[in-house]
Amino acid sequence: MMKCCARWADTRQESTVQVKPAMRRVALIYNPASGQYSARRKAAIEQALAVFREAGVAAEALETREAGEATHHARQAVVEGFDAVLACGGDGTVHEIVQSLVGTDVALGVIPLGTANALAADLGLIGAPARVARKLLQAEPARISVGRIHYQNHGGERSARYFVVAAGIGADALVMSRMDAGLKRRLGYVLYLIECFRTWATFSFPLFEAALPADGNGGARKIEVSQLLAVRVRSFGGVLGTLAPGASVRNGSLSLLAFKTQSRLHYLAFLLTAMAGRHNFNGSVELLETPSIECRARNSSRESLLVEADGEVLGSLPVRLEVVPHSLTLLIPPGAKP
Repeated sequence: MMKCCARWADTRQESTVQVKPAMRRVALIYNPASGQYSARRKAAIEQALAVFREAGVAAEALETREAGEATHHARQAVVEGFDAVLACGGDGTVHEIVQSLVGTDVALGVIPLGTANALAADLGLIGAPARVARKLLQAEPARISVGRIHYQNHGGERSARYFVVAAGIGADALVMSRMDAGLKRRLGYVLYLIECFRTWATFSFPLFEAALPADGNGGARKIEVSQLLAVRVRSFGGVLGTLAPGASVRNGSLSLLAFKTQSRLHYLAFLLTAMAGRHNFNGSVELLETPSIECRARNSSRESLLVEADGEVLGSLPVRLEVVPHSLTLLIPPGAKP
């Protein structure tokens, strides 16, 4: 970490943009099939590359063709001495890249080109790729905490992933699992709304157990919930906006939305008030702050509940969620307050 801070301490003037030493060499990793309008994606990447090169930055584009390749490219960028890796895509691309950057001094930047761009929205980086690239040239690095989720993968083995936007158990993971890749590219965010409504109308919202550790306000406790969402971003952007007031990538604790209800009306009421900026936390929905939480199926439950992180469906219960403090360097543009 000290090495990272030292590398960012100096400044110099190149072209018309002030560039910090850690931005001398960057890798742009992009998925040509992410989001809509994939035919325009290469042109967008070229525009961003031109901005960096004009500012004296050695910029290289790395294309992904299959799941996991972004993680591999990011790992190679770390080994080869790149100073920053830019995720050019949606939250799924960010998620893959983060797996290789946590614990290193290589910075993460975001250029939104996907369907869901929650981290980019939280950083105020929604816009044309060239404009976002210029903002990143002026960005300041900040060491942030990330979430980590331990879960049972589809093969029945225990596994773990880092996340920077959110991780969920229950209905939200079911929504993600129903997203057809082809339709997602054609319909974009509209498909997400369709699947949310379909899940709300048909899902039974089965209960599972969540165990919270002891804290300064009392002993450990257990609750039964039908949905748990661990939020790391202040705002998701778009119609969702702020779901968990107080959530931030800078926090050393998890901001948890715990839905202790199976009522569709309670779910709908919460979402409508949240979208209006008037969150209603009551006996049905609770906002929790905790360093960790463990979740497992109830003994009587026969349903296998899915688990997701940053929109990627990972597996099922049992799950442990926790925070990994000061583990990732994030490029934060001027004026952003994530």
